[in-house]
Amino acid sequence: MNYFHLILLILSTCALPLPAAGNTPNIVIFLVDDMGWGDLGCYGNEVIQSPNLDKFATEGIRFTQCYSACGVCSPSRSAILTGRTPYRNGVWRWIPGGHACHLRESEITLPELLRKAGYDTCHVGKWHLNGHFNSDKQPQPGDHGYNHWMATQNNAAPSHKNPRNFVLNGEPMGELQGFSAPLVAGEGVRWLKEVRDRKKPFLLSVWTHEPHLPIESGEQFMKPYADIQDEGIRQYNGNITQLDHAFGIVVKALEDLGLRDNTIVFFTSDNGPEGRGNRGRTRGSTGGLRGRKRDSHEGGIRVAGLVRWPGKIMPGSVSDVPVIGSDIFSTVLDVTGIPLPKDRTIDGVSMVPAFDDKQLQRSVPLFWRTHIAPAASHAALRIGDWKLIANQSFDKFQLYDIQRDWREEQDLASENPAKLSEMKKVFFEVLDGIEKEGPSDWWKKEPPRRRTPKKSKK
Repeated sequence: MNYFHLILLILSTCALPLPAAGNTPNIVIFLVDDMGWGDLGCYGNEVIQSPNLDKFATEGIRFTQCYSACGVCSPSRSAILTGRTPYRNGVWRWIPGGHACHLRESEITLPELLRKAGYDTCHVGKWHLNGHFNSDKQPQPGDHGYNHWMATQNNAAPSHKNPRNFVLNGEPMGELQGFSAPLVAGEGVRWLKEVRDRKKPFLLSVWTHEPHLPIESGEQFMKPYADIQDEGIRQYNGNITQLDHAFGIVVKALEDLGLRDNTIVFFTSDNGPEGRGNRGRTRGSTGGLRGRKRDSHEGGIRVAGLVRWPGKIMPGSVSDVPVIGSDIFSTVLDVTGIPLPKDRTIDGVSMVPAFDDKQLQRSVPLFWRTHIAPAASHAALRIGDWKLIANQSFDKFQLYDIQRDWREEQDLASENPAKLSEMKKVFFEVLDGIEKEGPSDWWKKEPPRRRTPKKSKK
């Protein structure tokens, strides 16, 4: 190799130039909190009004088998940002305030990679990836690649109405007037219009608190449900309409700024619905799926998944190809021409083939593990149409053909011992790889909390 060729090689490996500006897509990731698979009109709900998302579903692709990476929030969020299953990236549990668990600086995040490639980056809404929020004790949104951020550690407080715990780029904002999702969307739009570098493509993450507790919905969003007697249902339904309104604020801004045609927008939820669905304000619908938030059954992890990419995705497409939150990382890197990190396991794969309803090839199967899941459904693995569910001790298993039995009503473990043995072998291989790569001392020091059923009143 001569000196000239050596210089060319060095230059080519030191920079990752973006494609031509007109071909470089902007990215919006709109994530909601605790929304059930059956909560939107486009997923079959006949009561809740979600006009903006229902329209959006006709403009891109709707995935009927989209999954969160975990049955609880913090882990799912970490997987979106890293492409890595939660126990592998270290965010193995939901993170209480003051907890040691956090998204480590050693993780390579999507906003970091995009920023290095020339993107401007913004996060608005819930963060929930550290216990020490807005503190130098742990990394903050700005340390993970966001140039601009407005966030809370976990929930909006005291509720979605007039929250007073938001921080803007490290500065507490005091009490805000309004409701959380529209406030968050409004800051995202302000950034688009007034703050971002317009010479650069952008990543905008909009992570609402709705419909997570403590739920509080504006009167205008509950008005369509005025004839419903149960106040909890009115509040929950209104909360979905409230977040739908916030989504509409962001989508309209993209239209008004002439950004629609060159922006890929992802919409999904961090897990299934809270509570039992029969009291209070936790009335989210699983659409008939088994289990709810925390569970590794479908109701805890199957969520809405919508993607719009004008000119690349056929409007009105519907696909039953299984995709997962960690796939967003690999998909965005694929469409922006940025290589995947080579020094670590990336669990997610690019969804791009699925945009044409083609199956995805995975080197690591879909895998879930939730530290506070019911003991009988602590972890799960899916390969093709088959899903294995393991108990907390990893010594009892259930087996389902999910494509045919999406309600998980027929356990085939005893009927199909060969398939059970095959799935168990892969399950333990994946589990072993994750525990070797992730910071296992974090969760081994704090064993999973057993959830004891409430005693019935006599």
